[in-house]
Amino acid sequence: MKLNMDQINACTREQFVELLGTIFEHSPWVAASASGARPFASVEALHDAMINVVRESTVETIIDLFRAHPDLGTRLAVAEYSALEQQGAGLDQLTADEYELFHGLNQTYVKSFGFPFILAVRGKKKEDILASMESRLWHTASEEMEQALREIERISEFRLRDLIME
Repeated sequence: MKLNMDQINACTREQFVELLGTIFEHSPWVAASASGARPFASVEALHDAMINVVRESTVETIIDLFRAHPDLGTRLAVAEYSALEQQGAGLDQLTADEYELFHGLNQTYVKSFGFPFILAVRGKKKEDILASMESRLWHTASEEMEQALREIERISEFRLRDLIME
């Protein structure tokens, strides 16, 4: 069931966090912090408020947000949004060799940057994701932090637009 902005704006703080707390992977603090900025005129305004909460956080808090994301192509249980997004990209149907390749790249990435590889996978195929993983390993730490934030912005916008109609 899709919600509308009037319903979102009318929620108590607790309801707001319950509805939107999973938009940012295992990070309901984003919704909790953004709830005080209501009312929102649009999904875009809500998204902007949530992104501002993240971008105004400490580096340590942002890295914790990054670390809340699962490895792409993992066989471990992941949050519902992540599971659906990874299934849409075919990451739930990796061959044994593909799994080993993704697993190795994920490990290399985490060793290089200290957090999992983050990519908005909607509309992408596993080949696109693999190419992105390989190319982003060459980023500097600051470039990759900024790229990870941009990917989280895309992911959270997709999720909000799936949940809320305008």
